[in-house]
Amino acid sequence: MTDPAPTALRFGAIILAAGASTRLGSPKQLLLLDGQPLVVRAAQAALTAGAWPVVVVLGAHAEKIRPTLARLPVLAVENSAWPEGMAASIRTGITTLGQFSRTLDAALIALCDQPAFDAAVIAQLLAAQRATGRSIVASRYAGRHGAPALLLRAHFPALAALTGEAGARDLLNGDPAHVTAVDLPALAQDLDTPADVAALRARSS
Repeated sequence: MTDPAPTALRFGAIILAAGASTRLGSPKQLLLLDGQPLVVRAAQAALTAGAWPVVVVLGAHAEKIRPTLARLPVLAVENSAWPEGMAASIRTGITTLGQFSRTLDAALIALCDQPAFDAAVIAQLLAAQRATGRSIVASRYAGRHGAPALLLRAHFPALAALTGEAGARDLLNGDPAHVTAVDLPALAQDLDTPADVAALRARSS
């Protein structure tokens, strides 16, 4: 007699896209990569991987970014406290997920400015959770644990109580009994400055 197939994890996604992009000088969320704005690419990756709902948290440039999401089946919500830092956006996102669905097993937290983020990355996080049973699965790059990360429902209250600029860093780098990580070195590349963008485009050309 074979064991029954594991039940698929029901997870929603929180795409963090509220930052002001001050070092870049223009909204990084709207930078085009392969013809698509970064925020659209990130939301589409979550949808393709099976996340539902997908919450995109906007802030500094909400009025410019919101129209680019109009054709996607996502929840675009505004975090009025975005200057506080990443934690405020995570709070907004997890609250929205809770309002939309009370039966989610997990939440995926992702950034919109990692060019290597795609549905395959999410699949690796889901596979690691199934294999290890850990309640937090982070991405590991640049010598630390970071986003994207998958957190089971037990951590939703902690996410809703986060404060400050560090976001969920302490959770993702917490007790190894609860946390595992997937090595994803390509995610170390983000797009914070004009030089970052120029380097990416040079490699892509």
